[in-house]
Amino acid sequence: MHVKKGDEVMVISGKDKGKKGRVLAAFPKKQRVLVEGVNIVKKHQKPSVQYPQGGIIEKEAPIHVSNVMPIDPKTGRPTRVGYKVLPDGRKVRIAKRSGEPLDK
Repeated sequence: MHVKKGDEVMVISGKDKGKKGRVLAAFPKKQRVLVEGVNIVKKHQKPSVQYPQGGIIEKEAPIHVSNVMPIDPKTGRPTRVGYKVLPDGRKVRIAKRSGEPLDK
């Protein structure tokens, strides 16, 4: 997958197109990611220890990874991802738009 947990991404298609958020979780087997503040759904919650009141809560639902692109650290616009091997042998992800590394 071209995005990891903690990446800043922009939604490029769907009902939340144009929204930016941080990846909270990645599910590689399902090809989905959970993005903060994106794809908010309403869930009917029975009262429990965690939610003693119960009722209808709003939470993020996973979206397909093809609908998000990482944000270029230099330009702040969405970018494709490339890979580069550094002289010390590490393989890092780079932004195709600017060439800046996406990994910290």
